[in-house]
Amino acid sequence: MLGALEAPVVMVGIDVVEVERRLRAGELCCPCGGGLAPWGHARLRSVRGVGGLRPRRGRCDTCLVTHVLLAVSCVLRRADGADVIGAALRVKAVGVGHRPIAAVLGRPVSTVRGWLRAFAGNAETVRGLLTALLVQLDPLTAPLPVHPGVVADAVEVVGACAAAARRRLGVIGAVSPWQLASAVTGGCLLAPRLSAVSINTSWPLGSGV
Repeated sequence: MLGALEAPVVMVGIDVVEVERRLRAGELCCPCGGGLAPWGHARLRSVRGVGGLRPRRGRCDTCLVTHVLLAVSCVLRRADGADVIGAALRVKAVGVGHRPIAAVLGRPVSTVRGWLRAFAGNAETVRGLLTALLVQLDPLTAPLPVHPGVVADAVEVVGACAAAARRRLGVIGAVSPWQLASAVTGGCLLAPRLSAVSINTSWPLGSGV
């Protein structure tokens, strides 16, 4: 589980070799704007849907804070990967309840119920964040369909944003919709009281993902 990460987190891509290259080349940045340098590893973890991983650490040469470099395939404080959780959210958006979702995914009912409740609490913020990014990626994008609930609206814009990223950025934008959502929210897709204040929606436009 990713609940015990012992340092602040910086989201990075899923290519371990590329992340290591960029870290050693000084191309990864701390939220303060300073450069990150290699600083060991966090402990080994197993994330369902992702596998075993031992996140790299980077230390900022300006503020001297050590950060865990967490792949966008993960979500903070969850033992399942972003795509597994996203699969549950997509089905919830069309009206399926948590028990059938849990049965299909082979996850405990309480776990899936927790995902859905956490996302429902953040759906308005997620919709706003991803809508802002969608406009940056494609200023001429057509209005998205309006759904009865904000959860379905948020799921819709997550998919639209990922498609726009692929159209505009090619390989750089070639992450799954829920990996992009994890990147935009700093891994906090299901965190309590997700705030848009500290999230920079222009970040995924760079080469960090």
